[in-house]
Parts: sequence; structure tokens; C-alpha cells
Amino acid sequence: MKKFLMFAFWALPLSLHAQSEETMPGVVAAAETTVNTAETTAPVYGYLSYSKMLQAMPDYALAHKQYLQIEEKYAAEAKRVEEEFNAKYEVFLEGQRDFPPTILKKRQTELQELLEKNIAFKAESKRLLVDAENTLMKPLREKLSKVLTTIGEEMNLMFIINTDGDNCPFINPKQGVDVTAIASKMLNEL
Repeated sequence: MKKFLMFAFWALPLSLHAQSEETMPGVVAAAETTVNTAETTAPVYGYLSYSKMLQAMPDYALAHKQYLQIEEKYAAEAKRVEEEFNAKYEVFLEGQRDFPPTILKKRQTELQELLEKNIAFKAESKRLLVDAENTLMKPLREKLSKVLTTIGEEMNLMFIINTDGDNCPFINPKQGVDVTAIASKMLNEL
């Protein structure tokens, strides 16, 4: 008996859906009217620019400043290493005619190793800068995520769209709501 009831509950929506508008014109029209009415009375989704919200947060300036300081240190070290390499290369070029073959080979090997280390340092610096940015921005993103979750739940929104990167060329304001002002206010109150 339980199996029959479960099947009936499962099959009922399928059988109703399978019937055409011709046999049930009133039901389909009523359903469309209900959906259209619901869409016009309450927003279905929210939208905002995530990056603009991050940049508007009070803690963003401090995190960005810390990131720039780290970036500056890596840039200074990269410049120092490059200058060191250029100086050694100039010495090599000036003396290469006078070097015996074994010393010439040794200096070429040293320069090649130094160049490879410099390239590896630059790649590692880029990776470490990305990690530093992620670490510095993580608390801000978490705070913004909590605020957006609260807004979505309180306003009964299906989702909140990030409008960054021209991903949404058109947003119907009748169906969605710009949550930027609400999010800004909540973030400033935290």
C-alpha cells in the first residue's frame, strides 16, 4: 500500500504536466497568472557589484595597503636581483675575450644559474602575492558573504547576482532588486 501511495504522489505531478493546455486551459492560465503575479509583486533575485562592495568596506583600505607593502618588497628584491645579474653580465662581457675556456665556461654556467634562479624567484613572487591577497581578502569576503546570505534569506531571494565583468548586460529591475545599499549599510554596522 505504501508503495502505491508513493507511486501516486510521484506520478500525479507527471500526469498533470503531461496534459496539454487544450485539455486544461484554465489550470495552465491560472498557473501562469500566479507566476506572473508573484514575479511582479516580489523581487526574485538580488544583484550588486561584488568588487565594488569589497572596495567600499572599511577594512578594505587597510588590507589593500598591506598588500601593496608586500608587493613593494617583492618588487624591490626583484630589482636588486636584476641589477646584480646585469652587473655580473657586464663583467662577463668585458672579460670574456681574456678568459681561458674553463673560466669562460664556469662564468657562463654561473650566469645561467643566476638567470634561472631569478626567473624562479619572479614566478614564486607572483604565486606568493596571489596567496597574500587571498589571505588578506579572505576575512572581507567572508564578512560580505555572511551579509549577502542574510539579505538573501530575509528578502526571500533565490540568489544574488554578481554584476562584475559585464556578466549581466541586462537586469530587469521589476524582477530583481539592487542590494548594494542594504549590504553597505549592514557592512558599516558590523
